[in-house]
Amino acid sequence: MSIPQALEVAVGLIVIYYLLGSVVSLVTQWINEALETRGKALRQYLVRIVGDQKIGDLVNLPQMQALRPIRYKGFMSVFGSVTEPKMVEKIPVATLVDSFFDLSGLTAKKEMELLELAELIDKLPDSEGKKAFIGWINQGVTNIADLRTRTTAYFTGMLDQAASTFRARARSFVILLSMGVTLLFGTDSIQLAKTLWTNAELRAIAAAQANAVVAQGGTTADLSELIEDLGELSIKIGWWQTQQFPEGSDAGQWALFIFFKLLGLAITVAAVSQGSSFWYDLLKKVTATGKSFGSGSGSSSSSSQSSEAKG
Repeated sequence: MSIPQALEVAVGLIVIYYLLGSVVSLVTQWINEALETRGKALRQYLVRIVGDQKIGDLVNLPQMQALRPIRYKGFMSVFGSVTEPKMVEKIPVATLVDSFFDLSGLTAKKEMELLELAELIDKLPDSEGKKAFIGWINQGVTNIADLRTRTTAYFTGMLDQAASTFRARARSFVILLSMGVTLLFGTDSIQLAKTLWTNAELRAIAAAQANAVVAQGGTTADLSELIEDLGELSIKIGWWQTQQFPEGSDAGQWALFIFFKLLGLAITVAAVSQGSSFWYDLLKKVTATGKSFGSGSGSSSSSSQSSEAKG
């Protein structure tokens, strides 16, 4: 009997982590889109490639303009469907190579004299891209096809670095938001586990919510629905639940209480920052395990009943 109960507690914890993680993911997406963090990270690396003077010329090329995502102009624009193109966030490597060759005047050229090639590259403003080309020319690489191959490899690495920079910044947002959401709801994992262990009704609510999430393939990205789902659980287990404060003024008991409270909140922050997709995948596995336990106990009880009937 203790194994299914432990699984129910685990399911309850995972459901809370999943719902809180979904809130964090949704708010992080809003922040990234509003601040255009992905586009700004990419622009930093484009500036390194072509320099400050040419960045405007690069992003204004037709093939680059076509990559700008269309989003709402502002927060209130959702009511009037007012949209506008935002900063370029993703560029295929081949498109970036073509754009750089257009910018430097190398497009449609197959062979060039060393002096002519050097003059074209010298017209580019100081940048890492210019230095790379000068290095290749000094090594004797003057064939346009070879230069394109080297440029493709170089730009692939730069775009990967831009993506890694964005992910690192987004990860910082996720951690900070996980802390904020955890403090807002007061979700203490240790207290939550104790409450779930002793409250069969709450475990049943969590199990029903878990089955609904798995059946739907994940909760829809709607903040009001997420808050409503959390309301069924978090109001019973957050700051609003009855806390068992230490009796008296014993400093040791209060210190222990504060330690476990901070530890419980820290565990929640660490868990929520893993992301909703992580907890959704785990939720599917745990609910499947719970069903196997349930079917196993059901077959055992059927065998027992049949034995009694024969007796």
